[in-house]
Amino acid sequence: MAKKSTATKAKAKYSKETYAYWYESMLLMRRFEEKAGQLYGQQKIRGFCHLYIGQEACASGAITALTKDDKWITAYRDHAHPLGLGTDPGAVMAELYGKATGTTKGKGGSMHIFDKERNFMGGHGIVGAQVPMGLGIGFAEKYQGTKNLCICYMGDGAVRQGAVHEAFNLAMLYKVPVIFVIENNGYAMGTSVARTSNVTELYKIGEAYDMPSFPVDGMNVEAVHESVAEAADRARRGDGPTLLEFRTYRYKGHSMSDPQKYRTREEVEEYKQRDPVEQVKATIVENNILTAEEIKEIDARVKKQVDDSVKFAEKSPWPDGQDAFNDVYIQEDYPFVME
Repeated sequence: MAKKSTATKAKAKYSKETYAYWYESMLLMRRFEEKAGQLYGQQKIRGFCHLYIGQEACASGAITALTKDDKWITAYRDHAHPLGLGTDPGAVMAELYGKATGTTKGKGGSMHIFDKERNFMGGHGIVGAQVPMGLGIGFAEKYQGTKNLCICYMGDGAVRQGAVHEAFNLAMLYKVPVIFVIENNGYAMGTSVARTSNVTELYKIGEAYDMPSFPVDGMNVEAVHESVAEAADRARRGDGPTLLEFRTYRYKGHSMSDPQKYRTREEVEEYKQRDPVEQVKATIVENNILTAEEIKEIDARVKKQVDDSVKFAEKSPWPDGQDAFNDVYIQEDYPFVME
């Protein structure tokens, strides 16, 4: 499934600011996730924890192609998207700890990061459930007459869910401004696409609904940016949805409890030769976009952000038991909330 990297020099196609953002945002995602993995091993983070290491371009490239008013929704591998959108790393780390200062006040944990202020409509733990929700968010934008859209991420394992196909049909029927993204890392929870789907080129599923559907190199942040920008233009014109299959790879297991016996070390190492962070860094260096000193400054800034996020989470208080009854209903005196 993997392809060997080439030695040709990558030409810069975008501004210095864009490349700097891509490098810094993906590096933050990477270092944050690496630290989260360490903390999980120390039992500071408990429950479920799904790391995004290797898939960073899928989030970072899309962010630069969209606007701050567009909406985002994803599955439970959801730490990186809000980090790229500007959510405080301390709040994300505190949520992983289950602390009251987390993005959902310690009630959601790893799989349920939310940030309403940045239009991140959350990570969702039920496989495929976020897809009809993403459709609804996009429909709301159409109904209200805005030019905004919703980008809706799912894993390759979700495409066999019936609700996904219902959402695809309705999206095309009503020309909803939504970008459906399959983050195809090849193995879902631990079984290859070839063993679970008759259609292995997953973007072709969208063609059954006459939906514009394309495969994308999800390890290349420029390719991600370009595909999302084109899909966004289509949505804003009123031409409806697009399905993008980001062909990517996770270096870690499905979750922290995954022994990864379904793939070889050689395969993982082969994909690491196409690492998205290293690809964009190579483009930056080869084209003199940033100086060595500027790159060091970014590295140091990211390290401090991650270190500070851990300190913040460690010092934050645990939720009070009474908090379980808060934020359940908008109506504060709803009759079924216990005193």
